[in-house]
Amino acid sequence: MFIVEIIYKKSLVEIDQHLAEHRAFLDVGYQQNYFVASGPKNPRVGGIIISQLKNRSQLEGILKQDPFNLHGLADYNIIEFDPVKYHADFASFLG
Repeated sequence: MFIVEIIYKKSLVEIDQHLAEHRAFLDVGYQQNYFVASGPKNPRVGGIIISQLKNRSQLEGILKQDPFNLHGLADYNIIEFDPVKYHADFASFLG
């Protein structure tokens, strides 16, 4: 699994101009079963995506299509981890 930290490089005014596109990108990711959860950080200086993908290269390729990336609005910090303890309802995401 991966935790993706999105770090904004531009103002919230610029981020908000592309927010609908970014959310549409996320919707596709959920439909394709790439993502488990996502949302803005607090304070709103970026966001978080949790992905159940097992292949980092695949995830990196998907994130290249994020409008925030395409418009040069954000950097991405990808953290890989192996969940060894988790809530029973979460097991369906682990494959």
